[in-house]
Amino acid sequence: MVVSRDLEGCLCLISQQHRGAVMVDFTHPAVVYDHTRAAIAYGVHPVIGTTGLSPEQLEDLADFSRKASVGAAVIPNFSVGMVLLQQAAVAAARFYDHAELIELHHNGKADAPSGTCIKTAELLEAVGKTYNPASMEEKESLGGSRGGRRPSGLRLHALRLPGLVAHQEVMFGGPGETYTLRHDTIDRSAYMPGVLRTIRHVGSLEGLIYGLEHLLAAPC
Repeated sequence: MVVSRDLEGCLCLISQQHRGAVMVDFTHPAVVYDHTRAAIAYGVHPVIGTTGLSPEQLEDLADFSRKASVGAAVIPNFSVGMVLLQQAAVAAARFYDHAELIELHHNGKADAPSGTCIKTAELLEAVGKTYNPASMEEKESLGGSRGGRRPSGLRLHALRLPGLVAHQEVMFGGPGETYTLRHDTIDRSAYMPGVLRTIRHVGSLEGLIYGLEHLLAAPC
């Protein structure tokens, strides 16, 4: 085993020694883009669990990986249960016009809202509708009280407290009812099946995928 602070040196070495090498990144939003691009440049398949990449950065990395013919995976959440929640939320979105998302994480998380919450919002927006039509004029006496509002009308709320790991709710509202979906990660071991599945299959990808749902149909 080699321990080194020289990422590019390690990528260069491993690309020469092992065909189909994989780099797994759980670092920090400030450096994850550079790490991912460097891995692709050296022909090493990146498996990225770090959130915080912007849409523009994701688009650039997808284009770069496709041109380099290096499979890559950016996975906001490696939990199979979270993917199932997102699929249930997409199904529910066809019947509800009002929805808000709440994510809860430990207070050591650097970005907000979480990449998982943003990914969930993007999936709901792919349904092709606008959410939360205004029924009255709202006024915040404390800025941000209503959360962050996306162009689709979806509102995202982020909570940070010690004692939490990773949790998300999607709450839908309709006449006389609410429908709430919730996923709780109580231990990071929940991520390992998804991490291992991604490592096994990233080498067969033709470009970059964004989200674990693209790999759930693949054999274990």
